[in-house]
Amino acid sequence: MTVGHAHTVTITRTVTTTGSATSTKPCTGTQLAAVFTLIPNSAGAGQIAYALNVKNSSDSPCSVRGVPAGTLLAANGTGLPTQVRASGDHGKQVVLPPGASATAQARFSPDVASEGDSQSGACQPQAHTFELKTPGSGGVTEAPIKPPTSVCQRGTMHFEAFDYAG
Repeated sequence: MTVGHAHTVTITRTVTTTGSATSTKPCTGTQLAAVFTLIPNSAGAGQIAYALNVKNSSDSPCSVRGVPAGTLLAANGTGLPTQVRASGDHGKQVVLPPGASATAQARFSPDVASEGDSQSGACQPQAHTFELKTPGSGGVTEAPIKPPTSVCQRGTMHFEAFDYAG
């Protein structure tokens, strides 16, 4: 007589998630602190690069995606001509835990005038702030521009998509 032995095999699979892209809401204006700064040694061929850095200053994770939308503002807060164009793909969602940052680089001409710009003196008035528009009811985040600059070609800036900065 043969006695059979039954074996029970349990397979355990551990899945770790660090936040779902679908569960992290877009950052609102009140959740972000921002600054738009010159990238040292980036000038060349009539172009210069600045980096828009946004930091989640809230207690909750939120996300940014793609190319920033916004308006250049003069020192007195009036809107200046602004045309944001995507440079490359539109990017992925970047989840920002509290205190984390993302950066989007912009390349533009600070001194080469085109049609619609002043042909004598500065092509456009100096921009002192980039007013970043955020989705939903969050409104805007004001990013001081350091140093203030003219943005020629009717405010045309070629932005790369946001990427995680740490």
